[in-house]
Amino acid sequence: MKQNRNNERASFSGRLGYVLAAAGASVGLGNIWRFPYLTAKYGGGIFLLVYLILALTFGYTMIVSETAIGRLTKKSPVAAFRMYTKRRLYLAGGWINAIVPVLIVPYYSVIGGWVLKYLSEYLKGNGQMLAQDGYFGSFIADGTDCLIWFAAFAAFTFAVILAGVENGVEGTSRLMMPVLVILAVVTAIYTVTREGALAGVKYMLVPDFSHFSVMTVVAAMGQMFYSLSIAMGILYTYGSYLKDDVDIDASTGQVEIFDTVIALLAAFMIIPAVFAFSSGSTETLQAGPSLMFITLPKVFAATGLCNLIGALFFFLVFFAALTSSIALMEACISVFQDEWKWSRQGGCLFMTAVMAVIGTLSALGYGPLKDFTVLNMQMLDFFDFLTNSVMMPIAALATCFFVLNILTTEKVCEEVERSSPFRRRRIYEFCIRRLAVICILLIFLSSVASAFGWITI
Repeated sequence: MKQNRNNERASFSGRLGYVLAAAGASVGLGNIWRFPYLTAKYGGGIFLLVYLILALTFGYTMIVSETAIGRLTKKSPVAAFRMYTKRRLYLAGGWINAIVPVLIVPYYSVIGGWVLKYLSEYLKGNGQMLAQDGYFGSFIADGTDCLIWFAAFAAFTFAVILAGVENGVEGTSRLMMPVLVILAVVTAIYTVTREGALAGVKYMLVPDFSHFSVMTVVAAMGQMFYSLSIAMGILYTYGSYLKDDVDIDASTGQVEIFDTVIALLAAFMIIPAVFAFSSGSTETLQAGPSLMFITLPKVFAATGLCNLIGALFFFLVFFAALTSSIALMEACISVFQDEWKWSRQGGCLFMTAVMAVIGTLSALGYGPLKDFTVLNMQMLDFFDFLTNSVMMPIAALATCFFVLNILTTEKVCEEVERSSPFRRRRIYEFCIRRLAVICILLIFLSSVASAFGWITI
């Protein structure tokens, strides 16, 4: 089928704009929040080693596939799939890729609101209050407070989206990403120079194979989706804004490097702090998702610069959360423009309604709606399970099968090579044909089994 090169479609100004925007999409709560606690939980260095291997193979393959399809078709996922096939099964796969960000951005904005709340309290000098036992639980149980901060975070996201691709999405990324890196470096340096912190650095960087298990691989693969924005429609959308002369292979490598560096800096901020201020206790390292909102405030409170360090850290997390929220929202708006020819303002109006429903349910899920559960999960947890454990693996499978059976790997490689040599073509072809489907199925089955309590991840 003839390729559609619609020159009227919005675009990034160039390679740097795309890399910063794609890195901004990837660098979010998955890096700052999820990566450190998984690294701590699964043995530090061995988890990091497995993750890096997967990022250079499976993760790389999925980024290239989605970006190349986006640039080839100049469309978001649904329209991109439709250009090459009318089969309902594949079109359904395109729709799943498109619906995922619609469902994620509301509850993601609730968590972003939590970050904004903590940032405001540190700026007001209330760091010791945040470290009190039970504070986080009482905060998320307060429905009104959660709704206010959710609405504030969502307002930041909409403001950027309404400004457009180059002025809004790219412009914000150009500003935020360098600031985020500087903040991450400053905070990480402070952390690793504390007494006792080097034990945490060693725990992070030196692989201990006695901590290796199948669950280490499963957890690392699951982190790939969070960290690299795979199967969220984002990379299709950003690829569709990519100019034809941009080197996809090199750009993908730069996004991987940026994403991994921020994840490592986040781990350097958090894990050495745990060793410095709690002697690396197993209980603290195993704190899991609560590490950022419950454990770290206690760590900060033990320092002499509680409010300063806390404000720097949560300012960084806010930047990271906002760049990812913007990417998720942009993926939604792109689908509305492609499928129904809506304006950017019309798409934002529709997403306001979606945010109001799903975001409100998620924000109130630990308070007024705590007794309203689905599969014994609070609403935020349910939407997270639905998107990340069920829909995203299915969306990734749809991409793999679309490339293998409809578009062909040769077509993807040709698209990459239109602008530059495909330096890792052999790695790409091996992974898409032999590795990707197995990895995705393993993630899907283990995530569902974990959600139902059959296994522990």
